[in-house]
Amino acid sequence: MRALTKTLAILLPVAMLWGCSTTPSTTETDITGGAESGAMTEGVETGTAGRDVAGGGVELGGVEGTGGFVGDPLQDPDSLLSERSVYFDFDKSEIKPEARQIIEAHAEYLSSRPSVSIVLEGHADERGTREYNLGLGERRAKAVQQVMTLMGVSRDQIEVVSYGEERPVAMGHDEAAWALNRRVEIVY
Repeated sequence: MRALTKTLAILLPVAMLWGCSTTPSTTETDITGGAESGAMTEGVETGTAGRDVAGGGVELGGVEGTGGFVGDPLQDPDSLLSERSVYFDFDKSEIKPEARQIIEAHAEYLSSRPSVSIVLEGHADERGTREYNLGLGERRAKAVQQVMTLMGVSRDQIEVVSYGEERPVAMGHDEAAWALNRRVEIVY
């Protein structure tokens, strides 16, 4: 499953770029010199090239005006979709207000692409028993899943997994490390 996901992640941007390529036509001749060159330039400036790939309310990246990112919004480092971690308070599974925008951006991306699926990996810090932390990681992942499904993402697109305290990103034994380990990772 992961191999297929990785393959699709590589092929999708290539396919998008290939689909956006143009072939020479009389319209290109008109741009370089002809009576209709002004009309064609206007069409390029206001055409689909300047629109967000996913469309809609949350900015997902894509091409925005001139000089913007071109390609899959998941690859845009300035997009909310580049943020794949949702952090939680100690012993809580409620979504923080600052994390809601990230979840909503991913939900919008997924709802507009029914063939794309994700894994929500729930994590906890080292405090608490192993069993408790597995349950807490699952509650956190399910909280993110609930927000996404309320925004129109199919449950079939989301897999929930809990790792509890087993996969820390920070190895310290202080609040700074624990805060980084209390998270849900969104994995495409």
